Amino acid sequence: MFNSFTNNYLQVTNTYTESLSFFDLRQHQYMICNMTENKETHLCKESDTPKPVDAVIAWVDGDDPGHQKKMMPYLDSGKRGFFGSKHTRFRSVNEIRYCLLSIYTFAPFVRNVYVLTDNQDPMLYDDIKKHFPERLNTFHVVDHKEVFRGYEEYLPVFNSRVIETVLWRIEGLSDNFIYFNDDTFLIREVCREEFFINNRPVLRGGWLPAPYPRVWYHKLKSWVVRYILQRKAYRPKPSYHLAQWSAAHLAGHRWRYFCFNHIPYAISKPMAQHIFREYHDAIRKNLSYKFRSAEQFNFNSLLYHTEIKLGNTHHKKPALIFMKPYKGGKNYIDRKLKESRLEPPPLFMCVQSLDICTPEQQQKVLNWLEQRIHP
Repeated sequence: MFNSFTNNYLQVTNTYTESLSFFDLRQHQYMICNMTENKETHLCKESDTPKPVDAVIAWVDGDDPGHQKKMMPYLDSGKRGFFGSKHTRFRSVNEIRYCLLSIYTFAPFVRNVYVLTDNQDPMLYDDIKKHFPERLNTFHVVDHKEVFRGYEEYLPVFNSRVIETVLWRIEGLSDNFIYFNDDTFLIREVCREEFFINNRPVLRGGWLPAPYPRVWYHKLKSWVVRYILQRKAYRPKPSYHLAQWSAAHLAGHRWRYFCFNHIPYAISKPMAQHIFREYHDAIRKNLSYKFRSAEQFNFNSLLYHTEIKLGNTHHKKPALIFMKPYKGGKNYIDRKLKESRLEPPPLFMCVQSLDICTPEQQQKVLNWLEQRIHP
């Protein structure tokens, strides 16, 4: 599906690796340097002066009647039976409060925090005034219309993969920024170098083999369900891993992919601009899905794999505590929280679908975060 874009990309990368030429990303300029005899390259920037770092939090209030009404025309017979439309993907228990306060508490180097949402407001001003009054003018709520300017035909959208593809278009956003989902938190003090080294993003994750068996399985299953079982409206569940693999394949990888976890993502805005232009047709298709689809690739993964193609070797482990309390058994939350004492200490926490947990589970997690942020 993406062969034409892949071939175009490989032609560009082959050109600069063979000739060691100057590669222009318009706003960022890097010099390709031949560092070893086996032709490994890295990108040497003209200036390593630290640039400002902003944060972007994607958020939605799924219980908002206006949001629900806006979604209704795009559902199958008004039902939310397929994965991308399930209530838990849009509901919350005010996790964004802890996400925001964790940034102000543990990442004081962050300049501005932008909350990207659909004509909504998380109403966090009182919390900021109480705990960080000096940061009130650094908090901004941004509407989808701003980042979809010129692409308004794709609104409204209920798909985080689409939103991630354009959030770098926030006006005034710094060249280096960190993207947070609202269920992701900092849990200890971090420095700029945990996200950017010499103004290059730190890529957190690890290599996995290409998931060809899984790809073929999903294709076969979809064919059987649609044509043998005659369920024409069948929508396969989108895969977190396959969306990353699709991006890696688009970027020219064939036998492995760099898999990242549910962490805060360090992103270069100039790189995002470059990718948006380079793969514009594929990206337009990615934008066309109202809800998350198995046909989509992960834009952040495309960014990371392109960074790797261009020589970014700033790779680190996830340093993450990942929790799904609603799936855990007895003492699951206590066991996961104990991971915060491990060495090396984790920096981040992601708690998925807290809205469908029991009130006791919710309270245990939120109380722990409260004590962590304001001991």
